[in-house]
Amino acid sequence: MTEPSSHPYLDIAAEVRDALARNQAVVALESTIICHGMPWPRNAETAHRVEAAVRDGGAIPATIAILGGRLKVGLSEDEIQQLGERGQAVAKTSRRDIPFMVARGEDGATTVAATMIIAAMAGIRIMATGGIGGVHRGVEETMDISADLEELARTNIAVVCAGIKSVLDIGRTLEYLE
Repeated sequence: MTEPSSHPYLDIAAEVRDALARNQAVVALESTIICHGMPWPRNAETAHRVEAAVRDGGAIPATIAILGGRLKVGLSEDEIQQLGERGQAVAKTSRRDIPFMVARGEDGATTVAATMIIAAMAGIRIMATGGIGGVHRGVEETMDISADLEELARTNIAVVCAGIKSVLDIGRTLEYLE
């Protein structure tokens, strides 16, 4: 059996911890989609439906966020509702933002990159999301490349998704991934 990771800033929900200890399938889910992807109440409804779909597939869902500076793996229905209601008032949190959110005791909606990092800390090896970030249009001027791409190379997590977000420069993102 695999023992879930222990870290002083990491809170793993009991259901997720038990599933990991029994080597059951656990799927990490990001929380940025809840706060920054859709309006209330559709955001929370969608998050609950995604968790239900994971359960229907035989796995345990582990929605990930930072709440009060704590790295949370597996949110309660109330926590998802609260994130949904607060929406964009919750900071979009990527790799570079994690230490600041923890140090300040703030709430953060995790991007794919941040979700991968926290999931790996908990011992989760698979994550599902709608789409990953990539190379932004106009990169020649902005140098805006999502941390998701670097995290795919760094963190040992399988990311299942529909592909690259369509608002991005798909051709350059594919080239970057090569």
